[in-house]
Amino acid sequence: MRKGIGTMALNRDFVGRTYPASTSYEVCRVKIKEFAAAIGDHNPIYRDPEAARAAGHPDVVAPPTFPIVFSLSGAGEALADPDLGLNFAMVVHGEQRFEFARPIYAGDELVCSSTISEIRSVGRNELLTVTSEVTTVQGEPVCTTYNTIIERGGAA
Repeated sequence: MRKGIGTMALNRDFVGRTYPASTSYEVCRVKIKEFAAAIGDHNPIYRDPEAARAAGHPDVVAPPTFPIVFSLSGAGEALADPDLGLNFAMVVHGEQRFEFARPIYAGDELVCSSTISEIRSVGRNELLTVTSEVTTVQGEPVCTTYNTIIERGGAA
């Protein structure tokens, strides 16, 4: 919802809405290896199954920021909804954090349910936080992600 010229406000009616992912995400060794390379982390537990097992893991481990790959999949529908009023041309990434129940491993099949947990104004900016619950397809909790995006305001 937009109010007046130069004044922006995201539609607060979206707070509390939950969006389940339409499909599961299958974690594989190749994707973990590619992600680790992209972030410049050379830890062998992200690439070598034997190194991961020697460190006490059942298979290759995903780096802690790996859930960003799929965690907004459920909320994408909401963020693209014109009734929310988000102007993607003015969006920047604000914050990302993760709380883990357990590591993510190659072979995991994960699902993600995302909720728009907060929309607030800070100065001329709008901050929107999406909280995503990541579980296995069997329902085992894996992690919770918190993603805050900022829609920058224009000059007053």
